[in-house]
Order: sequence, then structure tokens, then C-alpha cells
Amino acid sequence: MTVYAHLCAMGLKSFLAKPFASLIAACVRRDSHNAVQDQHKIMLHLIQKAGETRFGQDHLFAKIHNYASFKSQIPIRDYEGLRTYIDAALDGALDVLWPGRPLYWSKTSGTTSGIKYIPITKDSIPYHIRSARNALLCYIHETGNANFVNGKLIFLSGSPELEDKNGIPVGRLSGIVNHHIPAYLRTNQMPSYDTNCIEDWEFKVDRIVEETLHQNMTLISGIPPWVQMYFDKLQEKGKKTIKQIFPDFTLFVYGGVNFEPYRARLESSIGGKVNTLETYPASEGFIAFQDSQKEKGLLLMTNNGIFYEFIPVDDFYKENPTRIMLQDIELNRNYVLIMNTNAGLFGYNIGDTIKFVSKEPYRIVVTGRIKHFISAFGEHVIVEEVEHAILTVAANQNIRITEFTVAPQVSPPEGGLPYHEWFVEFEKAPVSLETFAQEVDEVLQQKNIYYRDLIAGKILRTLVIRALPQNSFINYMRTQGKLGGQNKVPRLSNDRNLVNGLIG
Repeated sequence: MTVYAHLCAMGLKSFLAKPFASLIAACVRRDSHNAVQDQHKIMLHLIQKAGETRFGQDHLFAKIHNYASFKSQIPIRDYEGLRTYIDAALDGALDVLWPGRPLYWSKTSGTTSGIKYIPITKDSIPYHIRSARNALLCYIHETGNANFVNGKLIFLSGSPELEDKNGIPVGRLSGIVNHHIPAYLRTNQMPSYDTNCIEDWEFKVDRIVEETLHQNMTLISGIPPWVQMYFDKLQEKGKKTIKQIFPDFTLFVYGGVNFEPYRARLESSIGGKVNTLETYPASEGFIAFQDSQKEKGLLLMTNNGIFYEFIPVDDFYKENPTRIMLQDIELNRNYVLIMNTNAGLFGYNIGDTIKFVSKEPYRIVVTGRIKHFISAFGEHVIVEEVEHAILTVAANQNIRITEFTVAPQVSPPEGGLPYHEWFVEFEKAPVSLETFAQEVDEVLQQKNIYYRDLIAGKILRTLVIRALPQNSFINYMRTQGKLGGQNKVPRLSNDRNLVNGLIG
């Protein structure tokens, strides 16, 4: 996520922000009303633009005239499925996935593919910049709060330093967009460029604390667990709540994970509530943002150079899964998100699952990852369900959770029926872990009938919760070389590789 960089690219101070915000909010509303028509136009434009590329010729783009022929010519693929084309473009070939060569390669970490290189083109990068700018302008328009533009702003991200691969700059998305900030606007940016280039996350956060402790921070942005680390170090140094350290801090911008598991602890550190703004950016494209503080969900960006498709999660592993356009979606049904982009990715499975909570306009919530589930016995428990279960019970019992993950225990060393094993780091633990686990299990059974049937049929026993020592997840991420930046702890695994590393 690169919201700070986008804000700077906006080029505004608070006295100019409000009228511009009104104009942009009207444009966003207009696009939301034309979503279906725009999606159809983008589909045809992408096919026409990429028709002479290697991918377009291999997939007979000249024969595509409607969505039926689009589906027949373009199969669904993940990164590995497109790797032959991506590798050719990485080696310097022209006109592989998109005309010419990529403007950048965005480097991301994959669980199965190792490092992934996602193309960013001159056609796609303006949408990365524009979308987060529009998210902030929609917030300003709705709330009237533009004062944060005048203060210091920070996004806790990876290094902006770029490498070179056959003449094309390579780096993290946040680092790439950082280079599009006008020099005269960098006076509001925190931390300094040198500090931002530090690779060691803990040392970097220490330096950021030193640089920001006595600044007027008004907007803070980043992935919640790593922002929490920043807050912890600030409080250790300043001996105050975050709001006492930064009295004008009014907006927390985040993305990448569900905020709710981290909300209680972050608000405790802050010393109260601040407004939050959720965004859904990815190297593949800027997908959605929270356009309203009053409505649930994120507004899907339907005029952003991306043509979306949706596959019902229940169908995904079938030989011929259902594959639909925007106008055919159903509310509150989980879909695998498929992207076709003006960076040359076609039929691309980004790996995320979403569901629609509104059609007028089209708003979504991210429900998890298609590969992050537990179905060792056919239960197919997903991220949305486990987060709902533990957060519901934690709220009722005034329990605060730092982090957690869940894995199956197929062959319990103590004998007996298998179970789901939850590894939880508590900030404020329950009085009775056994009672807490029982209540979480009851809520999970209500959310997932397959899980409930396995419990009732004596195939599984009720879940077990293991309380972990403080900093267990931070220490684990450190050992994996994934401390900080855009890295996240998976909520669910269908094997025990993660938890075996977690518990040593």
C-alpha cells in the first residue's frame, strides 16, 4: 500500500483540498453508476490493445468479441501459469504481455512461487497514483477533515530503493510509487529517505521513532501489526499514549489485512478512536477503497483499467468453474477475484476471495485467500469465519488479541479425535482458556455447517487454543525474514508448516 505517496502526488494543502475533493467525489460517484458499462468497455479495450502481443496472438485475441469468446480463449491462471510469459519479458523481450516493455517490475513475495515480479506499465501506473488520492479526497469530502494535509504524514513500508533488471527498475510497489512524489512535496513526508532505505525492520522502526517523536504527525498509514510495533516503540520512548504524543493525529490509513483483530490493541495504544480509511491496493492494480465512513465495504474500482471476473469459491476447484462478470454477481457470496489488467495480466488469479455487500454501488469486503483455509476433513473453514468467531467472543469477554493462526491437528500426540488447533498471542488473556475455546467453537459451528456436522458426527473434536508468549509471532516472522513491510501472518493453513516454525 502506498497511500502517503499518493497523497503527496495529490499536490494539495488543506485550503485547496475541499473544493477539489468535491469534484473528485462526484467523478467517483459517476464511475460507480456506470460500473457495468465501463467494465464491458475495458474488456474490449484490453483485448484490442494487447492483440499484437505474444500473449494476444497465442490466445487468438482477434477472435474475441464478447465475454463468451473472452472466456473461451483466456484460461484462468495464477503466477506460475503466466511465468513463461513473465520470464520472457524479464529477459528483455518486447510485446510479450502488453505492448512494449513494462515501466517497472513490482517485486512481491509468494508462498509457492518465491519472489514474484508483477509488471507495471505506463498505462497502469497512473491508476495506482490516482486511486489512493481519490480515497483520501472522498474522505475529505464526506468528513470535512482536511487538516491532516498540513501536518506530517507517514507510511510504514519497505525500502524505496530500486534495483535494475535488464534496464527496468525493480522494487516494492511502495518504493516504486515513492519515486513519483514531486520533490517540493517531500517536506511533509516521514521518515527521511535514508531511514526508509534501511532493510533491517527493527532498526528502521527505531530510527523512525527518533525522527517522528517530536513531529506533528497527522496521518499514519501501514499494515496494522507493523504500525502496532511502531506505536509500542513510541510509547516506550515517550511514556504517553499516541494521541498525547501526536495531538493532531486524526487519520489511520491501512490495507492488506482485516483491521478488526488489531483494533482493540491499536486503540488502546492510541488512547481512543481515530478515523480509519481502508484501501485495497495490490501490485496487480488498485482494486478498491473505502469511499464512505458510513457504509460497509470498499468501493470496487470499475474504471481503473482492470476488467474483473468472479468465480464462486465453491466452484473454484471444479474442472469447469462458473466464471462471471460484474453484473451477474450475488450479494454475500464468496468469490475468487480474477483480474485482467492494462499491465498485461489476463485471467489472473490474484489469490484473494471477496464478497459483495452492495450492488448500488458495487462495494466489497475481502474475506481471505483462496489458499488459506482448513479443509483437512472437508470442512473448508475460511479466514472470514475464524476471525468472526474469535473476535465475537473476545469482544463479549473484553479480551484483547495480538495475533493468531489456526492449523489442523490430524494426528494428536495425546490420542483421540483430530481437531483445529489455534495458536493465539493475547494482550489480555481470558480467565478460562477452556471456556473461551468452547465459546469460540460454538460461534464457528454457527458460521460453518460443514464444521458443525463434523463435530456432531464425531469426526472432529472441538477446537483447542494454545496461548503463546508475548512476541511469538514477531519472533517467528523475524526467523522467516518477513519482519515488517507488507508481510502478514496467514490466519489459516491446511498443514502445520507455519505452526511448527512458530512453536519451534
